[in-house]
Amino acid sequence: MSTTSTVYRDGVCVQTGSTDWTGLADAAHSGHLAWIDLDGADGAAFTQVAHAFDLHHLAVEDAVNAHQRAKLDVYGDVLFCVMRPAAYDDAAETVVFGELHVFAGPGFIITIRHGQGPHIAAVRDDLENRPELLAQGSGPALHAVIDRVVDEYAPVAEGIQNDIDEIEDALFSESATTGGDGTSRRIYQLTREVIGFQRALGPLDGMIAGMMARCGGDTDERRYLRDIHDHVLRLIEMVEGYRQLLDNLLHVNLTLETKALSERSHAQDVQMKKVSSWAAIIFAPTLVGTIYGMNFDNMPELHWQYGYLWAIFLMVVIAVGLYVIFKRRDWL
Repeated sequence: MSTTSTVYRDGVCVQTGSTDWTGLADAAHSGHLAWIDLDGADGAAFTQVAHAFDLHHLAVEDAVNAHQRAKLDVYGDVLFCVMRPAAYDDAAETVVFGELHVFAGPGFIITIRHGQGPHIAAVRDDLENRPELLAQGSGPALHAVIDRVVDEYAPVAEGIQNDIDEIEDALFSESATTGGDGTSRRIYQLTREVIGFQRALGPLDGMIAGMMARCGGDTDERRYLRDIHDHVLRLIEMVEGYRQLLDNLLHVNLTLETKALSERSHAQDVQMKKVSSWAAIIFAPTLVGTIYGMNFDNMPELHWQYGYLWAIFLMVVIAVGLYVIFKRRDWL
């Protein structure tokens, strides 16, 4: 990422690429619009910019440290806005969050990007095609940046919806009995991303409402902000629906896993009953045969004429009796 600067007079670019921060601050004070875009990793440049434009030290501290929640702070006539841009990584099927800090004051707008963020140059290009907006100062520029961040949330929401659809297909397809541990893990990871998305979106509601209140009246600026606010509210409702749906899918998946585990346990019990039943049926005749096969001289009925037939009859009766008992109890 690069560090760029542009100066506009009456909405038309008159200077670009300057790193004379003091000169850019003087241009801002003389009625021009100075737009400075900084890479968050270039802390030295931002320190110089902050000094040149006399930015509040608390806002500067937040911008340097990053990892801030989305918010809007007012320091006199300077607005300090923190947003959490997001993008959907198709290859990894994950949501990547960044951080964007914006200072908007009389005659200047300063954007500081940390990680994933909107293409600020594209926002400038769009505004340069509407010089009447740039001629109004930093307000329309700030609104355009917010609008771009909100617009880039739409593909993220679509990517999350696709992921949820895939999870539903895995859970409710005719051949599926359970999503398994992999599905539970994916639902949990996606839920975390949705929560992060909610944290990025939620504060925008109050932020934009506060900006609308500062506008006053039914101005074009207020109508523009109201349109952005409507998009934000729709996204908030949509993402809240995603979270509720994921909670339901997690519950369904756990139910399916519990059912599958119960069915496996029941099947194992049935098999154990069958094995135990046949083992008992085989063991009883074996026991009779073993006793009569000891060949002790003083065993009862050892020299009985019908002893052999009696032993066979006894083994058959015991085996058949056990089979009937186990069959009636559904063990066989």
